[in-house]
Amino acid sequence: MPFGYLFSTAVAAVAPMLALWPRPSRGPRATPAFVVESIANELPFPVVYWLAATTLLAVAQGDIGTPVGWFGLAIAAGAVVAEAAVVRRALAARPALDAALTSGLGLGVPRPAAARVRRAAEVLIAPLRITPRAVQRNRDISYGPEGRFNLLDIYRNRSHSGASPVFLYFHPGGFFSGRKSREARPLIDRLVAGGWICVSANYRLSRAGKYPDPLVDAKRAIAWIRGHADELGVDRHMVFVAGGSAGAHLAAMCALTPNDARFQPGFESADTSVAAAITLYGYYGPAPAAAETPSSPCDFVHTGAPPFLVVHGTHDAMTHVNGAREFVAALRTHTRAPVVYAELPGAQHNFDRFPSIRFAAVVDAIVVFTSWVRSTS
Repeated sequence: MPFGYLFSTAVAAVAPMLALWPRPSRGPRATPAFVVESIANELPFPVVYWLAATTLLAVAQGDIGTPVGWFGLAIAAGAVVAEAAVVRRALAARPALDAALTSGLGLGVPRPAAARVRRAAEVLIAPLRITPRAVQRNRDISYGPEGRFNLLDIYRNRSHSGASPVFLYFHPGGFFSGRKSREARPLIDRLVAGGWICVSANYRLSRAGKYPDPLVDAKRAIAWIRGHADELGVDRHMVFVAGGSAGAHLAAMCALTPNDARFQPGFESADTSVAAAITLYGYYGPAPAAAETPSSPCDFVHTGAPPFLVVHGTHDAMTHVNGAREFVAALRTHTRAPVVYAELPGAQHNFDRFPSIRFAAVVDAIVVFTSWVRSTS
């Protein structure tokens, strides 16, 4: 009896079911179900490949003709239909982003055409990632006194010349975990190919300090970049900050508190202003262990804030979409600069981890947004 085939198809079917109907998270720490949900939401094709391979093997072995085999085949077919729903929902990200850019910037949105075939190939073979040969990475450069928590990686084009804009990314992890080398790599590759200098930085986590230590580190990274602008070949006036989850919190706080001496101990005179901020699946509430002082980005919104691009998933089980809506409402109420807000249908947390359909659309939107900021500054 082909119980092996039945078991393999049943296990594979769990992933799209969790992706379509995620369960709310009970805290900032990832559960096994959450990990499966978030990965399955961005990587539907490997599940389809697995189902096809196991079904072909069952057919070759003559297992489909049994009742158990037919039951396994029915489960496999249902899983493929569920994966099709996951793909269809992911495809809705691009229209949502186009509408947000058109509304927020007041212009028609061109769809970048460069390397579309390459990006489509990356989506189909994800989680494998094709690193462009032009991308050069310099690892573990110290930018401050806090050891491994003050290390950053610099990504540049091997043919880099002239003064380039800078994209500084802060990783997610709820202020207690994470590292600089995982998320947003497809985005970094794309920007570097377009002539950017990209930087991904570690910062102090809860076991190494308490808030505002992570924000101090984030601002120190900005100050370090400006202090080494000539050496790096960057445009010190075009520093963009971005991040996911807790990293989005830091990016927002950096954008909203430029040159604030309270968060720049020892480098109070450094220029930590930024051209714009991009926040992905962000957390915008009070920072952990910061009850005695305001620490939510909403507490620091002001009229002079730079442009923001805020992207959040409607099905985010880790940081609920309502937090993003409240932050955007505060920005739009008090700031003069454009605020572009896009809700991605069905998107979960950590959608910048893989070169997926959804994140490819987000990358295109970030390219359009940053190009607009650069052209209008």
